[in-house]
Amino acid sequence: MTQFLRKTLIATAVAGAMTFGGSAFAQQGKPAAAAAPAAAAPGVNKAAIDAKFKTEKEKFGYLVGTQIGQNLSQVKDEVDVNTLIATLQSTLKGAKPMLTEAELLSVRQEFMTKLQARQTAKMAEDAKKNQTEGDAFLAKNKTRAGIKETASGLQYEVIKQGSGPKPKATDTVKVEYLGTKVDGTKFDASADHGGPATFPLNGVIPGWTEGVQLMNVGAEYKLYVPAKLAYGENAPPQIGPNAVLIFDVTLVSIEPPAAAPAAAEKPTK
Repeated sequence: MTQFLRKTLIATAVAGAMTFGGSAFAQQGKPAAAAAPAAAAPGVNKAAIDAKFKTEKEKFGYLVGTQIGQNLSQVKDEVDVNTLIATLQSTLKGAKPMLTEAELLSVRQEFMTKLQARQTAKMAEDAKKNQTEGDAFLAKNKTRAGIKETASGLQYEVIKQGSGPKPKATDTVKVEYLGTKVDGTKFDASADHGGPATFPLNGVIPGWTEGVQLMNVGAEYKLYVPAKLAYGENAPPQIGPNAVLIFDVTLVSIEPPAAAPAAAEKPTK
């Protein structure tokens, strides 16, 4: 379920405005400090930007408008843009609303119900499509030379054997990994988070818990994880429901268990 489905159009616009205005609200009641000169981001020509606008307000209006437009892009086919713009303008002028608060709430509920139904249908469609494509991928993949399959349906490929010990499910491991979907789209990588990841092996998806236990320290495997051993229908948006996941995994080390807190010394008599 996308974040937008928990918001209304008005709430989205307000959230965007508060993003820019929040610091000002936070400063209310405090002595005003001298504003530091704004520095342009590296590689940005501030003078060239300013030349595109007649006034500073026009420039900032473009900024806020861009943010609101991007936030509303998911529902652009559900709203009349001319009405949206006219309502925004009249609201900013303080005009009397056409609808009461109760009537707005009713429209909001109707709108959210429609969006949720659309999103539910889209998720069901994606789940069916991903399941079909994933099953076909795994059926074909297991026929390739070097592919092994466990009783659970996890498939793996040994890229490089390691010489160290194998972890247990209760161990904490350090790994380097790259996660992709069957179409090659990357959705995560340890390199994106600053280097190897460390986590308890029984605290991740079942495909990882099982697959990494097959590896010796120093090994590099490719894991092909069926949806039922990954996130199933409750996957993050960047993955999608019922998606088969592919992980390139290098087991760097098995981390020593955390030291138990020292027992308090009993006072002597």
